[in-house]
Amino acid sequence: MIHYSQPLFRPPSEADNIILQITHGCSYNACTFCSMYETKVYEEKPLDEIYKDIDALARYYPNAHKIFLADGDALAMNSENLLKVLAYLHQKFKRLRRISSYASVINLEQKSQKELEELYKAGLKLIYFGIETASNELLKRIQKGTSFEKMKEALNKASCAGIKISATVILGVGGKKYSREHALKTAQLVNETTLQYLSTLQLGLQQTKEEVFYRKFDEPFEWLNDKEMLEEQLLFLENLHPNNAVIFRSNHASNAFALAGTLPKDKIRLIQELQYAIKDERVLTPTWLRGF
Repeated sequence: MIHYSQPLFRPPSEADNIILQITHGCSYNACTFCSMYETKVYEEKPLDEIYKDIDALARYYPNAHKIFLADGDALAMNSENLLKVLAYLHQKFKRLRRISSYASVINLEQKSQKELEELYKAGLKLIYFGIETASNELLKRIQKGTSFEKMKEALNKASCAGIKISATVILGVGGKKYSREHALKTAQLVNETTLQYLSTLQLGLQQTKEEVFYRKFDEPFEWLNDKEMLEEQLLFLENLHPNNAVIFRSNHASNAFALAGTLPKDKIRLIQELQYAIKDERVLTPTWLRGF
């Protein structure tokens, strides 16, 4: 019997895959926009409990080939124990092809290049990374605990180890004042790193986070309306010049307008679709159908 510590989160693309919880919560847990783990205290599960969960999951899903490591900070586990978990997973799941997890700059900074290469060889093939924004001004205001240069270094470090990266960007996180800076700096970061997947979602705040989020801005935070949100996304897309093929999605439930394509191949089409949506808001998803 598997017991999951709630709430439990996973990326949308992991919906059909096994979730193995090896840590609880987030060791950083200070981002002003994020309420995912505000009710949890970070801790690592003991290895013997993890092994028991793996045994149970293997009995139920012996043919599974993809596994996601939860919670939000699985990579905070020390590499020695993490490698043991990965090895045990491959021992129990004979058809296992990919193991993935969330990752933060802090996680990647704390692991050496050799450690990341060892984790990749042991089966960690994909990480989900929240860029949110690459503006240093905004990174300070949302208390992300990092900078443009640190994110660039961390992402390139993971790429050099062979690990694929799925990154997310939050539209509207800078409000009206920082919209242009947010779009341009974030595009620059994407251009100077190697991502395989990129998605955008729109800013949404739980009530518990509103006060602390607004407090970090010197003036009243001005939310972008739908048209301004799409214009920010258009500026972001126009300035994306990735060096490799990047699968792009803007189909999160929070988005006013869904986009899907591969960059740079589909860039012109994506821009044209956005321009059309900006001119005719009737094609947008109704507000009541959006959410997290």
